[in-house]
Amino acid sequence: MNPQVTQASPHSPAWIFFTYVSFCASVGMVAIGVLFAPVDVWIKAYLAMGAALLIQSCITMTKTLRDVHEGTKLVNRIEDARAERLLMGIERGKE
Repeated sequence: MNPQVTQASPHSPAWIFFTYVSFCASVGMVAIGVLFAPVDVWIKAYLAMGAALLIQSCITMTKTLRDVHEGTKLVNRIEDARAERLLMGIERGKE
């Protein structure tokens, strides 16, 4: 048996919507800025590639940090359960 732990999201739907809209707006503004920049096409391509890689690396870093945080939460829960079981064993031994 593997009970599934469900957790309520700490963020409201309005906040989640805001983050998506702000992300899309910022990507759009950077794209428009690169498109209308008064420079050669190869410089625009370079700026667009740099912006795309920056976005990709930010998403990857965010996911990695979240995974590390979630992993430490699981390890802490396992250690807490072990300590609780040990304390329960000690209490049973006293009775």
